[in-house]
Amino acid sequence: MSVLKLTKDNFDTIQNTDKKVLIDFFAEWCGPCKMVSPIVDELADEHPEFLIAKVNVDEEQSLAAQFGVMSIPTLVVIQNGKILKQSVGAMPKAKILEMLEAN
Repeated sequence: MSVLKLTKDNFDTIQNTDKKVLIDFFAEWCGPCKMVSPIVDELADEHPEFLIAKVNVDEEQSLAAQFGVMSIPTLVVIQNGKILKQSVGAMPKAKILEMLEAN
């Protein structure tokens, strides 16, 4: 499954799903974001049971503000419109997957 480029215009896509959603808040110029991005892409390919989305904070400042993103990369796991987990900074694939699989 491919990664959804999340914008304010298609935000309802993640609210109208019963899947857990991983949102990667990033910027093109961010070094740690460049380390996390391919991991997020792999998770999207390997785990179709989750919806994986990315938000470019430079293009979607209102979404970043809505989630209280102050530093990037920020990873947020939501389900049914509720934030389940949130983490700031680069992390290995196993830790990201752990966030997704947790209650």
